[in-house]
Amino acid sequence: MTGDPASARRPALDEVIQHPTRLTVVAFLSACDEAEFATVRDGCAVSDSVLSKISSALETAGHVHVGKGHVGKRPRTWLSLTEVGQAALAGHVTALRPGAAPVRVCGTRPSTPM
Repeated sequence: MTGDPASARRPALDEVIQHPTRLTVVAFLSACDEAEFATVRDGCAVSDSVLSKISSALETAGHVHVGKGHVGKRPRTWLSLTEVGQAALAGHVTALRPGAAPVRVCGTRPSTPM
């Protein structure tokens, strides 16, 4: 049995970030150096508990850095995308492109009026 040589070179979807909510968080973090937990929670429209679970899973995988500190006397948590996370997102997007290209072609409207 021979495999498709093109598929051997194609990046695979990242299993850690392929869940839609994790992907949303990673994409949100890709747009900034770091973000406060509450900002990510609100920007991604998730609850504290969901973001806590997601950030723990992403941190365990090395995709996200979770930093703790204080602003005044109030504890704060900051999230940032690591280099591993940036590479995972880039590879994930690259892996999605071949499947998205036909959608763009099929979804275009004719340029001439009917």
